[in-house]
Amino acid sequence: MEFFTQIMDYIQANVAMAPFIIFGLLFLAGFNIPVSEDAMLFISAILAAKNPEYATSLFIGVFAGAYISDLICYGLMGRYLGNKIFKIKFFASMAPPERIDKVTNFYAKYGIWTLIFGRFIPFGVRNALFLTAGLGKMNAIKFAISDLIACTISCVSFFYLYYTYGETVISYVKQANTVLFALALAIVSGILIHKKRSQNKA
Repeated sequence: MEFFTQIMDYIQANVAMAPFIIFGLLFLAGFNIPVSEDAMLFISAILAAKNPEYATSLFIGVFAGAYISDLICYGLMGRYLGNKIFKIKFFASMAPPERIDKVTNFYAKYGIWTLIFGRFIPFGVRNALFLTAGLGKMNAIKFAISDLIACTISCVSFFYLYYTYGETVISYVKQANTVLFALALAIVSGILIHKKRSQNKA
């Protein structure tokens, strides 16, 4: 934790290097190293508001980092390494077989909306989505295009909010994330209950 605090302090003091550092941190997040995309978006937007001349490079850094991070989690961690990662307890709990099946069904049924909706839900849901998409062998081109659209929507939205309103909007974003997370749980629970009842009737 102290290490990341030092990095944040360094970013604040070296704005010109910030886009590269933020990109690097998000790149590591693709390997499920706990780097918050939300925090990186907030930091980059706040820095951009204080240093408008770096706004474009800061947005490119955070956007590229977020998108490539998704591809790493999907392609390397999920699709390439596959079941090998289940030897690591952390990944085994993140994507058990039944969850892979559920997420695969969501992708098949709702397509890009699964990624768009999922990107706005924190609490580890994002990486779990990308990981299970890879484990479920979702078409690579379809994932790349769908996630590019989803990543663009979420990054532009949050960067704009933080850039325009700063810290005053954080509490609202957290509340919205909590509501979305609760809504997602309710939807998944409802679908599972409906499916179970249908099976019992059959």
